Amino acid sequence: MSTKPMKPLKKPAQKVDLSQADTMKCEKCSNYLFITSYVLKRISALISPTGQEGIVPIQVYSCGNCGHVPAKLMEGSGVEEELS
Repeated sequence: MSTKPMKPLKKPAQKVDLSQADTMKCEKCSNYLFITSYVLKRISALISPTGQEGIVPIQVYSCGNCGHVPAKLMEGSGVEEELS
């Protein structure tokens, strides 16, 4: 008998019918292709956990045609107020 802890059993993956999902389109040009982009936030040394200034990348998706980032995808990123 082994004294190693047992690994939890993996749950079977559920199948999702993507034909039932909404396709997101750009709010400005109606394009439906997006690319990965980053918003860079500079962290002051005063609030940094390491005590050193740092840069934190926040991944967002921007329109592959016009570069617009949908407001829905910016929620929680800390830059909503900068978009106005």
